Amino acid sequence: MSNPVLVEVTRGNLVESRHRGMVIAVDGAGKTIFSLGDTDAAVFPRSACKAMQALPLMETGAADAYGFGNRELALACSSHSGEPEHVALATTMLAAAGRDVSALECGEHWSFYQHTIIDQARSLKHPTQLHNNCSGKHAGFVCACCHSGEETTGYATYDHPLQREIRGVMESLTGAALAHDNCGTDGCSIPTYAVPLKGLAHGFAKMATGVGLDGVRAKASKRLIEACMAEPFYVAGTKRTCTRLMQTAPGRIFAKTGAEGVFCAAIPEKGIAIALKCEDGTTRAAEAMVAATLARFFADEPELHASLMAQANHSMRNWNGIHVGDVRVTDAFA
Repeated sequence: MSNPVLVEVTRGNLVESRHRGMVIAVDGAGKTIFSLGDTDAAVFPRSACKAMQALPLMETGAADAYGFGNRELALACSSHSGEPEHVALATTMLAAAGRDVSALECGEHWSFYQHTIIDQARSLKHPTQLHNNCSGKHAGFVCACCHSGEETTGYATYDHPLQREIRGVMESLTGAALAHDNCGTDGCSIPTYAVPLKGLAHGFAKMATGVGLDGVRAKASKRLIEACMAEPFYVAGTKRTCTRLMQTAPGRIFAKTGAEGVFCAAIPEKGIAIALKCEDGTTRAAEAMVAATLARFFADEPELHASLMAQANHSMRNWNGIHVGDVRVTDAFA
């Protein structure tokens, strides 16, 4: 099946780039509400599924034991920009479990935010693992292990008890069988599993609605989704799309990006969750796709609908501020 062109990028009066993709929106029971392209195709969710991976932090009781509130829970689900607030909070989370940066197994990289990386380059010889965009998730992993009495060394490996638990969580939520044959290694070194896009959306619909979940998981899922919506800066950061989408409708939209053009989102009040992938992995196209998909579920709220569509269709300017082209979704979203 050939996926449709969902986003075009223009320059002057011509289309310079076209991006194909697949999108699906489902309800808590898994019923398809809207779809484009081959939504049965397996994709690596990458960081888009971090809220699922944070469930053991909640379900083991670690989050409550360490006194974590919305900011800590949001950071545990985040791909943050490595800004000072993110680094400080990840440090605090580790300290609650009696650990420090040496416990992290995510690797090091500089901040994603230009102003912060300039400051880091001036003041640091090199970044630490706390600056990694996944340090909040990994801090959550370390805390879950410490609270459960599991060895933290090797917590990122396929056979560690924590990763086995996460694998079971994701199988339950997505309905996909996960094993070595559909497993890869993510950028932060933990296992990542290819799952059907529809299953990924259904997993988030379960988390957003509680449908099909036992009481403990339903409560944990609700807390994580609500924490992200309450503290969107700690899910991503300054000028990031996840943060901007959630700030567009405070407390009403959950959104989380993943590498290679993946996005997941949910509208808990409507019982809807969304998963999508830009086929060629282009982030700006995936961002346009998720904004347009969210917008169709707010057609009865003109201002909110227009705000989301303005994020889906937007102009591009060069370094001199000259309008050079546009990013726009296609009529497939009409």
